[in-house]
Amino acid sequence: MKLIKILVFVTIAHVALISVAVAGDFGWRGDLNKRAHGDLADFRARLAVRFNIGDVQIKAVLSNVDKPADAYIVLRLGEMSEHPLEHVMAEYRSNKGQGWGVVAKSLGIKPGSHEFHALKRGHDLYDNRGNGRGKGKSKSPGKSKGKDKKRK
Repeated sequence: MKLIKILVFVTIAHVALISVAVAGDFGWRGDLNKRAHGDLADFRARLAVRFNIGDVQIKAVLSNVDKPADAYIVLRLGEMSEHPLEHVMAEYRSNKGQGWGVVAKSLGIKPGSHEFHALKRGHDLYDNRGNGRGKGKSKSPGKSKGKDKKRK
């Protein structure tokens, strides 16, 4: 009986530690999803400005991902990899459920790279929260080629 209690305790502790570790990777998604659901029009407008894309593309991405934060990640990975949105969406669909590291790798982005770690730490859609960066503050200097090409 004592052995069973010890095993249960160890199992619970193990699950708790794993949950904490996973929450650190893309832990900002929950807050971003809440904000997006609170004002979807604002979220869509922020995506349009941040990624310099139109409403048709935003609708296409949002309708093909599970959560609004996933749309941001898809668009950010497209920007980082410089692949067309259609290609990024195809990789998202084919690797869905395997983690963002697998999707990034399929797009040629190393999951251990500075850019990918910056993405894991936060987004840059809102500047009044600790997990987002302000407008114009690039996370990866010299790596925002897609963004710079689109804006003049």
